[in-house]
Amino acid sequence: MVSMITTRYFARGRVLSLPAFRSCGELGSSAGTTTGVVVQRRKMGDHNECGCKNIILDNMNPRIKTMEYAVRGPLVIRATEIEKELEKGVKKPFDQVIKANIGDCHAMGQTPITFIRQVLALVAYPPLLEDPKFPEDAKARATAILCGCRGGSVGSYSDSPGIELIRKHVAEYIERRDGFPSNYLDVILSAGASDAIKSVLKLFLSKVCGKRTGVMVPIPQYPLYSATLSEFHMHQIGYFLDENKNWGLDICELQRALDEARKECNPRVIVVINPGNPTGQVLSKENICEIVKFAQREGLVIFADEVYQDNIYAEGSKFHSFKKVMMEMGEPYNKMELASFMSCSKGYMGECGLRGGYTEVINFDPDVKAMLLKSISAMLCPTVLGQATMDVVVNPPKKGEASYEQFAAEKESVLKSLAARAIMVAETFNHMKGVTCNPVQGAMYAFPKIDIPEKAIEKAKALGQTPDTFYAFQLLESTGICIVPGSGFGQKAGTYHFRTTILPQPDKLKVMLEKLKKFHEGFLQEYK
Repeated sequence: MVSMITTRYFARGRVLSLPAFRSCGELGSSAGTTTGVVVQRRKMGDHNECGCKNIILDNMNPRIKTMEYAVRGPLVIRATEIEKELEKGVKKPFDQVIKANIGDCHAMGQTPITFIRQVLALVAYPPLLEDPKFPEDAKARATAILCGCRGGSVGSYSDSPGIELIRKHVAEYIERRDGFPSNYLDVILSAGASDAIKSVLKLFLSKVCGKRTGVMVPIPQYPLYSATLSEFHMHQIGYFLDENKNWGLDICELQRALDEARKECNPRVIVVINPGNPTGQVLSKENICEIVKFAQREGLVIFADEVYQDNIYAEGSKFHSFKKVMMEMGEPYNKMELASFMSCSKGYMGECGLRGGYTEVINFDPDVKAMLLKSISAMLCPTVLGQATMDVVVNPPKKGEASYEQFAAEKESVLKSLAARAIMVAETFNHMKGVTCNPVQGAMYAFPKIDIPEKAIEKAKALGQTPDTFYAFQLLESTGICIVPGSGFGQKAGTYHFRTTILPQPDKLKVMLEKLKKFHEGFLQEYK
């Protein structure tokens, strides 16, 4: 007969098994020392047989528990639940959820670029190369990609840094963009920019003189960085962007943040997001020069997050890559370590789900670069279809080729529409009481500041929420619009913001903004 042991184990209101490092035969000594939920465990040595869990919250990696990724947080979970409720016929004051929380272009109605999808179709199913409906330039690119694949199939593994031909095409693209040489051996293809950022950042995961690595990130920042730094147990050094100067980057603020952080960590990296996410600003060439000088003086490696380089809308704004500026500045700046990142998820392409991206790492110590390549080899290779997508992005149709006119027209149409929506969003917010929004110069988001009444702030505190999170939840439940509260990106104390994409197609965006305006007026009235 199997005996049973009853143990009381308090776990913040949740029913949890005792930690896995205690065997089922070791429970007696602690059975009377805790209070709370009753948990029954069989007195057997085999954890699987007795139903005990080997990993629970109390003995799992604590870094994972502290990670937060706001753009896919509780609001998005609730938005998905609401979608399912609507499908079941539950009555709401709206008939659909608008997920303006994330830069997912195609999910918001953007039409894929024909040439990209033609090449992908051809590499995925090579018999289509015989189909006369496909243009010859698409067939030529597909054939070249397949020749770079083992066995002539995108279903095979590639080299860990990516298909050599595509890496060479990326290097040629960078040369055309910047006017300076690029070595394809410095190019590493990745499953989106996020994987590349984490792979390179992992190199700095060590203590120097007993201090953790410090990484400077802009505030507001894209939550990938705060989440990754938490996971890697690195120290986040937040430097505030100046909202009163169109989210400009001030060198005095960089110095302040760095000097304060040196008491706790060893600063080694500075992250710059240009164009900005979530703030939508585009850095001037002069500002980039100042940042480069600062990084050189302080001995920092630059991470240039440039995934929105095609998304420039405001008159007078222009994208300048950090590499180009560094090269133009000459020595010692052109010898600095730089990792720049690009993706096929943004721009005019919006191919988020295909997970294509690259990093170019320049001036890194050869031995360190060898360690980077060794590290990524453990992941085998990035998705080959993602690599193929990146190839089309950096090697698009040229003038005189069959697909050029259609490709150019589709690209221009997407970017012109985004530019118009950027203006529409900022203007709408700036006509709302208690809301101010800087111009959306680039990227895919607006980050307006909202005044939240004191009664609403008190209500949020009572619910254990930040005021902007409370606002966002009320907006979701009232209108079906899902945004991300500014607290998920970081913001100055006493200010409240939210991030919304500009991606809904014009008609839907207009409806969304009207709903948001109506909700905001009602919110102010309710909590005045």
